[in-house]
Amino acid sequence: MFPKLKIQPRLIAIHLGLIAIGALGGLAAQALGMPLPFILGSLLLVAIVAQGSALLAASPDRALLPPDFKFNDEFRAIFIGVIGMAIGTRITIEVLQNLPKAAFSFAALTLFVPLTFWVNYLIFRRIGRYDHATALFSASPGGLYESIMYGEQAGADMRQLMLAQFLRIIFVVTLLPVGMSLYIGHPVGSAAGLGLAPADTGLEHLPVAALVLVLGLVLGHRLHLPAAQLLGPLLLGAVVTLSGFAVLDLPNWMLSVSQIVIGTTLGTRFVGIRPRMMINGAGLGILSVAAMMLIGTAMALVLRPLTGEHFDVLLISFAPGGVTEMALVALSLNANPAFVTLHHLYRIILTVFVIGHAARRYSPGD
Repeated sequence: MFPKLKIQPRLIAIHLGLIAIGALGGLAAQALGMPLPFILGSLLLVAIVAQGSALLAASPDRALLPPDFKFNDEFRAIFIGVIGMAIGTRITIEVLQNLPKAAFSFAALTLFVPLTFWVNYLIFRRIGRYDHATALFSASPGGLYESIMYGEQAGADMRQLMLAQFLRIIFVVTLLPVGMSLYIGHPVGSAAGLGLAPADTGLEHLPVAALVLVLGLVLGHRLHLPAAQLLGPLLLGAVVTLSGFAVLDLPNWMLSVSQIVIGTTLGTRFVGIRPRMMINGAGLGILSVAAMMLIGTAMALVLRPLTGEHFDVLLISFAPGGVTEMALVALSLNANPAFVTLHHLYRIILTVFVIGHAARRYSPGD
């Protein structure tokens, strides 16, 4: 019991230090006019500092972060929940009425998941020379935790598998906003002066919002929802907003802090990965993400006249990033975040089904 008490202050200090580094990265990215500066700036600076510290340290225990460091999931869940609740407030009667128009895009996603799974498997197996189990579960276009769990059971190389899955999210989160900025002609996100709440929003709604956030996190956990940390607060926030029971607007700086924490946690994923493996994994990751984005772009172009949605909304809906991160991209563009989030939740559910099917059919001798 006492050893845990001694370790706890150090862990708290590490978490606060990382968030401070992430905040510096976010502010620097904002000053440079980067898209989604608070999430991308924090991600990049924390990753650089963590990797640099490990390379320069005389021994692993003297590095800034221990090789087995993992950001506290419960703490991170609070900030994911804040983003989820913000998305929930964007679900209106009009959004619900337009959902039938999404039938074509949901059908296309049903094709997108197995197609990208197969293409990714070929990339990791034929080009990357990964063993069958590692290539199979690295190929998943979603279902981060499920692919890692099934991969571990199948005897996959966990370093290569986790690197492939985390780089998938990080590359999409990093490259998609840049590409969208070039497509639109100006930076997206808060660097472009966009806010996720009215400019004059204060803390007057904070008590009710905090209650909805806590209840939403509990709801998502108890109901075992996919992406529960995001979806629980999202659903409860939508119900509260649609019913007119309360206003849940939070000041933009609170949403920026949430992005910094999420970006910081993504940056810590690079801890304990050797440079050679990082370089090899990055090359395969870029190839995999490029293939998935090309397939998603083609589908978005075909679906645009069928659904009546803008191309950027459809492209974000097919981008194989994390639900929270893609929701942030949609929010920053004011690109129908509820529509985008529903598509990513369906992508994850479908991907988990495909991973489970692949795991049941997997044979170590393949």
